[in-house]
Amino acid sequence: MNARVEAALNEQVLKESSSSQYYLAMASWAENQGLNGTAQFLYGQSDEERFHMLKLVRFINERGGKAIIPFIEQPPVEFNNLESVFESLLSHEIAVTESINNLVDICLQEKDYTTHNFVQWYVAEQLEEEAQARTILDKLKLIGGDKGGMYMFDRDLENSAITPNMASPSPAK
Repeated sequence: MNARVEAALNEQVLKESSSSQYYLAMASWAENQGLNGTAQFLYGQSDEERFHMLKLVRFINERGGKAIIPFIEQPPVEFNNLESVFESLLSHEIAVTESINNLVDICLQEKDYTTHNFVQWYVAEQLEEEAQARTILDKLKLIGGDKGGMYMFDRDLENSAITPNMASPSPAK
């Protein structure tokens, strides 16, 4: 495996792992605020990000590289309000998209078309992640301070929370 591509992939492992922990912290905060639907949704997001990390780890190792399991910094434990949680989530997803785009660029520069092909799954995933965060933020802005609306929003998130497909994170999928 090309050393530059391997380093970029390992950097993405760090970002996905950090994302998982960040969303786990958000979920814990939401649960402590009585927002169980939001917590369930964010726990699912945390699991999904961990799945993304594992998919990268397996790909790196299967291509003959060496996946580095990173040490990550502790995420925040307090958030101002639910809107700030999802603003942070969107901002974070935008940064992850930048990182994925950088990875695509490195793959093309290094003519590593196999990894480029693999990373296209992440490109599509990021489109979905950003759109979902924007939609949730739009709904929160519509609700404003309405407690009844917040209750329904939380319940709707609980009902829409999808358990991520935790099948083997094989790069072939």
